[in-house]
Amino acid sequence: MSPSRPPVSQREYEALAGFRAALRAFLAFSEAAAGAAGLTPRQHQALLAVRGAGPAGCAVGDLARELGVRHHSAVGLVDRLSALGLLRRETKGPDRRRVTLSLTARGRNRLEALTDAHRRELRQVAPRLKDLLATLEKGPLGRAARRGRR
Repeated sequence: MSPSRPPVSQREYEALAGFRAALRAFLAFSEAAAGAAGLTPRQHQALLAVRGAGPAGCAVGDLARELGVRHHSAVGLVDRLSALGLLRRETKGPDRRRVTLSLTARGRNRLEALTDAHRRELRQVAPRLKDLLATLEKGPLGRAARRGRR
């Protein structure tokens, strides 16, 4: 143990373990929900990223960065989502070289249904996550982090 770092309490270890377990459970739920909607988890993430990009739109490079994949992997993902009728490419700008991605009506409907399911799940999980985070904040590490922010 470093002299500058406070000891970690058993309660903090338990809270951190519980928090990680809750996150894994949410991710497992999310993957299963995507599968039930006929999508892979990465396809679901792509639809979310495109929808979350806002009015400026999302280019393939933006999508690759958001998903943490290489550009050519994002292109393949866009190709598959386009073939499913969930995503479309649109050329923008005076030289028409900028290609932005947008959801089709079918893509919006599929994403809205998935988002509703995720909202319900988050409402179930949120109280537990808040309790676990509060436990971590109250412990020595949380106090040390607050002191460091001052």
